[in-house]
Amino acid sequence: MAAQVQYSGTGRRKCAVARVRITPGSGNIIINGKPLTEYFGRKVLEIVVKEPLRVAGVLDRYDVIANVRGGGITGQAGAVRHGIARALLNISEELRSPLKKAGLLTRDPRMKERRKYGLKKARKAPQFSKR
Repeated sequence: MAAQVQYSGTGRRKCAVARVRITPGSGNIIINGKPLTEYFGRKVLEIVVKEPLRVAGVLDRYDVIANVRGGGITGQAGAVRHGIARALLNISEELRSPLKKAGLLTRDPRMKERRKYGLKKARKAPQFSKR
């Protein structure tokens, strides 16, 4: 039996990193060994993950297998979305224009700001007391 064609891409968002593999199939999305609906649970995050496939118009033509680590569920959903978009570029370079127009190829640079000494968080100061 011939090896099945696979396209891969790496996506990042906040502290989450997703390694995504796309294979020709029927539209199944599996993240860390669980189906998409079971892993994220929130409808909004499912829509976020499926966005690159919808923009490219290949929603039911490819299966997605993703391993994602780090961050929270929102960051992980963003990382998977970025990884899927990058993997789709390996399938066809013609998809670059619609994916780029939708802003799916740009890595979201927003990160949590580091905590500064003398403060409770990055900017939250301790309560002021006159005496």
